[in-house]
Amino acid sequence: MGSSFASEAELIAEARARGLRFVRFVYCDPSGVIRAKQVHVDRLEGKAISGIGLTRAQNAVNLFEDLADVEGLAPVGEIRLLPDLSTFTVLPWTGGRSAALLVDQVDHDMTDWGCCPRSFLRRVVAEAAEVGIRVKAAFETEFYLAKATDEGYEPFNNGACYSTAGLDRAIDVMSDISEALVAQGIVVEQVINEYGAGQQEISIRYADALDAADNHLRLRDTVRGVAEAGHGLTAMFGPKPFPDQVGSGAHLHFSLWDLAGERNLTHDASREGGLSDLGASFLAGILANLEGLVALTCPSYLSYARLAPGMWAGSTVSWGFDNREATIRVASPFRGHEEESTNAELKAVDSSCNPHIALGGVILAGLDGVRRGLSLPAPARVDPAKLDDEQARECGIRSLPGSLMEALTALRHNEVLTTGLGPMLTRTLLATREREYERAIQEGDDWVRNYTANVY
Repeated sequence: MGSSFASEAELIAEARARGLRFVRFVYCDPSGVIRAKQVHVDRLEGKAISGIGLTRAQNAVNLFEDLADVEGLAPVGEIRLLPDLSTFTVLPWTGGRSAALLVDQVDHDMTDWGCCPRSFLRRVVAEAAEVGIRVKAAFETEFYLAKATDEGYEPFNNGACYSTAGLDRAIDVMSDISEALVAQGIVVEQVINEYGAGQQEISIRYADALDAADNHLRLRDTVRGVAEAGHGLTAMFGPKPFPDQVGSGAHLHFSLWDLAGERNLTHDASREGGLSDLGASFLAGILANLEGLVALTCPSYLSYARLAPGMWAGSTVSWGFDNREATIRVASPFRGHEEESTNAELKAVDSSCNPHIALGGVILAGLDGVRRGLSLPAPARVDPAKLDDEQARECGIRSLPGSLMEALTALRHNEVLTTGLGPMLTRTLLATREREYERAIQEGDDWVRNYTANVY
């Protein structure tokens, strides 16, 4: 179960009482890889105050472990990984030997050094609060379970989509994963088998923005750890691990609330679909910035193999009510819970993203729409690919970038996003992902799939 401590002394006492051997200081780098440094419990004293050291250059290492040339991220000088004591969780798949703390990356004076994804999201959350908005969100996460063989990876225990047979064939591993998530204080809402062979999906309860991004990291780490340690399986979170199967997304559901968290500002019962004017302006801002935003939400080379027509992943700048081919879907609310359940879903998100950066980017784009008072175009009421030219213009349909490099170019020229990210984080994202793209083009798609099969 997750715990919160008022002091380092309480943390150390709890770790020793539980018989822990190690505590991990966990962060997700700009390339979407979850990394950590591990401290023995006998050496924890002082670490919650001073943090532990990390070379500045580590954030310039991309998912292929290539070091990009980024101003300010040379292998000279250090930052500190400063733990957030409210994020303490024991990791069930380690047999009770390890716990984790999520960290902020800070300079020696304990302030944000400009390249901390978690600090970036905090800044954006504060911007939203200035205009009376509190964002709640959840990532709806798809992944493949696979077995390693001499011929490569083989999907685990396939079953038809949503079939009871598929549920039964994966019941042992998915039950263990769910129990491990619940043990860490994460509310599991749905566990289903998806369209791909061996593909699964887990939906968890929405939370405030920072907690939502933290929870996505915990979910990824938990699924991977339980699948490997308990079942000898590989969990693949990449957007397109098998060329002949559907891709995997991390669809982002979000809603706007008052600062007390009591009233859903996205909801207006008098408007179509229950979508308020504020919610519509927020979505219009996302659409206006979407070409650059996907560089943050779908930021890997293989992301663009998933964003194709007919894949329910979103391949256009589009929105609609319960339209699963539109990139933004306004979900129909549940009877009797209309206000609470009104939310929008951004489908162009996958787990190669850093969730703090992705969610922060979505909020920045939405706030741009609110500040400018943008209006939504007409909703797409059918698959956007089936609209004629006139209908497409009425709905504001545009194509999304067709490659990572196109998305990075759009990001480079998007002042809303780059100003919000700040100069160092912007430089880092562009440089590491451009280096990834160049390496991927050089090595080829099959090499990338094999390399990234168990990176995320």
